[in-house]
Amino acid sequence: MTDALTVLDRGQVRLIEAMGTDLSVVRAARVSTGSRPEDASKGEDRDAKLIRYLLKHDHGTPFEHNAFTFYVKAPVFVERQWLRHRIGSFNEISGRYTEYEPEFYVPAHARAQAKSNRQGSVEAEDEALDGILDAAVRSTIEHAFGQYRQLLADGVARELARIVLPLNLFTEWYWTVNARSLMNFLRLRTQEDAQLEIRQYATAVETLWSERMPVTHAAWRAALEA
Repeated sequence: MTDALTVLDRGQVRLIEAMGTDLSVVRAARVSTGSRPEDASKGEDRDAKLIRYLLKHDHGTPFEHNAFTFYVKAPVFVERQWLRHRIGSFNEISGRYTEYEPEFYVPAHARAQAKSNRQGSVEAEDEALDGILDAAVRSTIEHAFGQYRQLLADGVARELARIVLPLNLFTEWYWTVNARSLMNFLRLRTQEDAQLEIRQYATAVETLWSERMPVTHAAWRAALEA
């Protein structure tokens, strides 16, 4: 099974721990009818049918009896969108306790503002924007990180020195989440109207999770696309 995937230029999603499988869903659902753990499974076909039924009729709690812990390395602006999904546990690297490394996301291509979507973007028609964006990002990185290092050398506390760093700084965190909340995250963040960068992270999360709960994943995808 896959345990880690590279995202963007320096990012990563890694599945650290996984507790639970498709059978966890089946057990949690069938306990309501008196089934014990050892006799909860009724065979692959019937178990899969039950999972599809649960998703179709929005019976969500059986999908909460599992947990997946991911390590994520992503730009700060991606993390800020991720934190909107509050049903999960987060622990992040702290710029108060440690000095940041000079790791920043530099987009390979520029995107233009979408005319029909105030928060969206489209592929830029003007190729010159690639160079304009790249130059601006790299000069900002060089200046900002130089200021950060100088502030630290001058004796300014880490918690204050970090405020000069831009949003494309890579940060790292652990995210523990159950399948119900994970599916909600994926439903929103794999859509075309989600920002491209977080879509790439969501796709990586989906790939890692789908290998641990293939029946649930297939049923969820089918329900989503129906």
